[in-house]
Amino acid sequence: MKSIMLMFDSLNRHMLPPYGNDWTHAPNFQRLAERTAVFDRCYVGSMPCMPARRELHTGRYNFLHRGWTPLEPFDDSMPQMLKDSGVYTRLVTDHQHYWEDGGATYHNRYSSYEFIRGQEGDFWKAQVEPAVEIPFNSRGLDDPTFIDDSWKQDWINRSAMPRPEDQPQSRTFSAGMEFIRDNHEADNWYLQIETFDPHEPFFTQQEFKNFYPKIFDEAPPRLAFDWPSYKPVTEGAEYVQHMRYQYAALLSMCDRYLGRVLDLLDELALWDDTMLIVCTDHGFMLGEHDWWAKNRQPWYQELANTPLFIWDPRSGVAGERRESLVQMIDLPATLLDYFGVARPPDMQGAPLAETVANDRPVREAALFGIHGGHVNCTDGRYVYMRAPVKAANEPLYEYTLMPLRIRSPFAMSDLQDIQLAEPFAFTKGARTMKIPARAWPDAHSFGTLLFDVEADRRQERPLDDPQVEAEMINHMLRLMRANDCPPEQFERLGLQQFL
Repeated sequence: MKSIMLMFDSLNRHMLPPYGNDWTHAPNFQRLAERTAVFDRCYVGSMPCMPARRELHTGRYNFLHRGWTPLEPFDDSMPQMLKDSGVYTRLVTDHQHYWEDGGATYHNRYSSYEFIRGQEGDFWKAQVEPAVEIPFNSRGLDDPTFIDDSWKQDWINRSAMPRPEDQPQSRTFSAGMEFIRDNHEADNWYLQIETFDPHEPFFTQQEFKNFYPKIFDEAPPRLAFDWPSYKPVTEGAEYVQHMRYQYAALLSMCDRYLGRVLDLLDELALWDDTMLIVCTDHGFMLGEHDWWAKNRQPWYQELANTPLFIWDPRSGVAGERRESLVQMIDLPATLLDYFGVARPPDMQGAPLAETVANDRPVREAALFGIHGGHVNCTDGRYVYMRAPVKAANEPLYEYTLMPLRIRSPFAMSDLQDIQLAEPFAFTKGARTMKIPARAWPDAHSFGTLLFDVEADRRQERPLDDPQVEAEMINHMLRLMRANDCPPEQFERLGLQQFL
C-alpha cells in the first residue's frame, strides 16, 4: 500500500472548476475530480498554517488551547506513528514555516524530508547591497514607498527564478516525483508533497499570466500588485480584479504540476494500490466581504469551506460528490486506517474510508477557528460564529510546553505571569504553562453571526433565528467539552449561561 498527499496552501475552492468556477484555467483539477471523490462540505479546523498542520499530525483541534505552535512533547504525530509501524514517510516541501521557530518540530517526524528554499520572504539568497530593483511596496501600508525586510528579501529571491522550473513549487514537485519514480515498485510508503503556492505573494511567470491576457492592463509600472496585505479592501474594483487574476495565474501553475503527478500515476500504473489525497489548509479572501487575506476577519466560507479530493483504491470511487461534513482532523485518521495502524485515544478525527465509499457521515457538527478569534460551528447547513463578548477579548490564555511564535520565542514580557495548568485530557498527565495571550484584534467588533450557507453561500444575509442559534450553541458546547476546552473560553464567549 502507498499513499500520496498533495497539499497546497491557501487553495480557494471557489476558484476551481470542479467547484463551479468557469473562468480560471485549471483543467487538471477538473481531471482530478473525475478520478476521485470530491467533498463539498470539508471545513477547516485550527487556523492558519502551522495550527492546521498540527491537526494533520495529531487529528485533533488545537485552536482553543494554543495559537501558532510547534508540535508539543505530548502530541501524537501521524507520520511518526506510520514510521514507527514500518511505513516509510517522506516530506517534500517549500513551506518555509517548517523551518522557523514556531514550526521546527514537524519535519523530523518523517523518515526523511527535503526542503526547497525561496518562497515568500524566505531569507535565502544573500545580497548585502541588492543588485535587483526593489519595487515600491504596494501592500497597502500607509507609506506606499516603504520597503520592509520580507518584501525586499522576496524580490532578491525572485531574481533567482527567471523560469518556471526555477520556482520553489516546480522544484518541490520535481523532488516529489523523483521519489515516486525511485520507489514506485516498493511497498508501504507515504509521500507528502506540499507547496506554499498559491499562497501570496502571487508570483509566477508570464506564460501563466497569458491565460488571463488583461492582467497588467491597469498596473502602474513601478508597483508589483501581487501581494495583498491582511486588511480591509480600500482599493478600487480594478485593483481587486487584478489581484484575482494574479491569484488565478499562480493557480494555473499549480494546475500544471498537479497534472504532472496525475500523469506519473498513469504512467507507473499506481492507481490500484496508491491512495491520493489533494487538500489545503484554508482559503484566501480576494476582496470578498471587502477583505484581503485571512486572520483578522471571521472565517467566512471563502476561508473555511475548503476543497478536498480523495482516491481510495479500496473502494475505487471516482467522479462522485460527497456531502458528509469532514475536516483536516480526519485525514491523519484516514491514513492510519489505510495502513492498518491503530489510532491513539486523543485523536478526534475519523477515518473516511466509508465516507469515500458511500458518503457515510462521521460527525453531526464541526468546530473551527483561530486562537482568540471567533469560535465557529457548522452542521453543514448553518454556520454559527460566536464572537467575544468584550472588546478586550479576555480572559484568554495559551497552554504550551513550547513557548514559540512564528519566527521567535515568546517575548519576555509575555512570560512574566506564567502559571502551571492542571493536565488536559490529551497532555498525558503533563502540566502545561498557562500564559496570558495577546488579544486578537477586531473579533468583538464583528459580533456573533449566523448564516444558512445552503441558501446564502456568500454569507450576505445574517439570520436572526433563536431556535437555530440554540441548536448551534448546543453543538458548540458539546464539541468544546469533548476537546477539554479551557474554562475561560466559555467566559470569553459568554457561554457560561448555557452550561
